[in-house]
Amino acid sequence: MSILVAVLLLFAGVSEAAGRIVPLLARRPGMPRTLVAGLLLAAGLVEAAVFALWPLTAWNLAELVMSSPPPGESLPWTAELVAPMLLAAVLAFPVLGPFLHLLLFVGVGATLADPLATATGLGWWSAAGCVAVAGVGLGLAVETVRRLVVRISVPRATEPIA
Repeated sequence: MSILVAVLLLFAGVSEAAGRIVPLLARRPGMPRTLVAGLLLAAGLVEAAVFALWPLTAWNLAELVMSSPPPGESLPWTAELVAPMLLAAVLAFPVLGPFLHLLLFVGVGATLADPLATATGLGWWSAAGCVAVAGVGLGLAVETVRRLVVRISVPRATEPIA
């Protein structure tokens, strides 16, 4: 992975994380800036890692679908593939609307399906299915971790002793 691709993935991750953290800031206006910056950086790194795992997961699913795995390494991210994802992350903060967010990521997944179909020899629809299953699986895993972190980090109210 080139430095340019890593930077684009990091920007996409931070942009996606900002869309998740902005509502948190609106509900808690007194949060320290260092905590917000730390949360944004940590969440951005996690989102960037998930974005980076998307083609690898789709490649592994394609290998499972095929009877004979294709020779070579997994599908790499290139700047041409990451740039639409960065645009999607910037334009479609989850705050702006889940439908727009979903629509843009479907577009990014469709552009990722072309190189996967070419590299593996699968049909375009099969490759798109692998990309979709990989994206949904990674998205569900991240959402589960998010909810778990929120549940763990929320202070519990103490019961009065009386």
